[in-house]
Amino acid sequence: MKLVGRNILDAFIRKHTDARKWIENWVTDVKGAKWTCSQDIRDRYPRADHLGDNRIIFDVKGNNYRMEVQVAYKRGVVSVKWAGTHTLNTIRNISRERENGTTRYT
Repeated sequence: MKLVGRNILDAFIRKHTDARKWIENWVTDVKGAKWTCSQDIRDRYPRADHLGDNRIIFDVKGNNYRMEVQVAYKRGVVSVKWAGTHTLNTIRNISRERENGTTRYT
């Protein structure tokens, strides 16, 4: 797979050095992968959350952090959209839900 958004990961691991090894292993895994559907990711990362629009949330380093990517299976591209703490991910979700008028988080 081609990886887009490496700059997001680089900024993330500069701030969260304890996640460097996990991210580096994930990058190596992605570059060697040939994911053609979401099941390919589920087989390798069973704890990843699969959202709509081919977005995937990965638990980074034991779920201390989260990383959101979007996969274009036919083009073979994985685009990193965001990486950060689990708490910041929850805040992002709350903001999205308020914008969409949903109430999963209260």
